[in-house]
Amino acid sequence: MKGLTVLMPCLNEEVTLATCINKAFTFLKENNMPGEVLIADNGSTDRSVEIAEGLGARVVHVKVKGYGSALITGIENAAYDYIIMGDADDSYDFLNLKPFIDKLDEGYELVMGNRFAGGIEPGAMSFSHKYIGNPVLSGIGRIFYHTEIRDFHCGQRGFRKDAIMKLGLCTTGMEFASEMVVKAVLFKLKMTEVPIKLYKDGRNRPPHLRSIPDGLRHLRFLLIYSPKWLFLIPGLILFLVGLIFMVLIYIRPIVIGKVGFGMTTMFYAATFMLTGFNAMQFSVLTNIFGKRVGQFPDDSGIMKSSGNFLKKHAIWVGILLTILGIAGIIVTFVMWGKLGFGEVTGDRLMQTAILVGTLFMFGISLLTSGFFANVLTMGIRVDNLYTEEEE
Repeated sequence: MKGLTVLMPCLNEEVTLATCINKAFTFLKENNMPGEVLIADNGSTDRSVEIAEGLGARVVHVKVKGYGSALITGIENAAYDYIIMGDADDSYDFLNLKPFIDKLDEGYELVMGNRFAGGIEPGAMSFSHKYIGNPVLSGIGRIFYHTEIRDFHCGQRGFRKDAIMKLGLCTTGMEFASEMVVKAVLFKLKMTEVPIKLYKDGRNRPPHLRSIPDGLRHLRFLLIYSPKWLFLIPGLILFLVGLIFMVLIYIRPIVIGKVGFGMTTMFYAATFMLTGFNAMQFSVLTNIFGKRVGQFPDDSGIMKSSGNFLKKHAIWVGILLTILGIAGIIVTFVMWGKLGFGEVTGDRLMQTAILVGTLFMFGISLLTSGFFANVLTMGIRVDNLYTEEEE
């Protein structure tokens, strides 16, 4: 339905709720815009529900606790095409929603408020949130997801209901703020920001936000939805460092000054290689699983190519590497037998054993990942997943 739903999550906001609702209704009236004020109540034990209904707002009751739960339920129950959400603590100005409407009318699907561009009233945001938490987490988000959004955690934002419903939002806590932005980027929604002012809230109780636990939940979310940064890049670095040392030391031990890099270093190089290789496989498997459950969009490039390889060819390559590894183990065993199965004094046999043992473990790892990739895509026919090649 054409119009605007002003959505407010609510948990014991009786002190400021009436002010926010009245401002929202005033905006709708002054702009001659069809709409509603929707309160997503998350189990208030004060007079919040009574106040909201008395002022003509519609109330939906949300049983599952959490900021994200309240907003997801509110979005699902919104009656109008446009939704502008904001906290019910009077820290956001519900009289000045026109910048959001204008951008939505221009075709943007998600319009974020930017408190740092619009101004933060003294006392409205703590020092740690203003100069550490928000900038750091928003900066990480911009790096991970290649977006220009500067204020990932702004509580006031406008969006088209149909576009946001396609994202499959599911987080129940404060990390919902990051989830909406991240998935909007992944699913290529048209996004922009508008400057807004943040006011000192009018509540007479501590905020629901818990700085450290909620900050860590945001960081965890940013990592989980970026398997490239969580697994692929760290894994690739470990793998390459291990590979370089493995090859160089096997050719000839490295001596720098009085420090020698020999068999022990080669063992740790093998450990780095295996750890990095497994991390890279996890990045691909995570991507496959994310696609299956609808949390990751279609993609192309290295992730898709790697997924196709893991599903279609990894089993056979894994078998080949495993056989070569076993053959190498047999050879080293024979070499050891020629020494009478006694203590090995030379480095070459041990280096060879480390090399072929690593090859064997690579084969087993690739073999199991190949089977697991097929399990993840079993029983579905979707073109954007890694399907079988036509014969």
